[in-house]
Amino acid sequence: MMLNSMRAEEEAMIKGGEEAVAWVKKELCIGCDQCTIVCDDDAIELYDTPMASPIMDVDVNRKAKILRDECTGCKLCVLGCPTDAIIMIDR
Repeated sequence: MMLNSMRAEEEAMIKGGEEAVAWVKKELCIGCDQCTIVCDDDAIELYDTPMASPIMDVDVNRKAKILRDECTGCKLCVLGCPTDAIIMIDR
């Protein structure tokens, strides 16, 4: 119960609205596609990028990219990101 209330307080403190836009920390993004699923504004797209590690043999490494003009600052992508790779910044 305590953890749920702490999480709710953290979520409430995330800035949003017309003055804010989402930003992706590329080093934390795992390309899971959760942000594009929850985004109602079609403001996020995934793009292919080379793997940072030559040890892993993966055909395609994907990262999320925010389309600033389409982003309404609703914060759904921040809440849906499992790795906390998306934050809200001032527009």
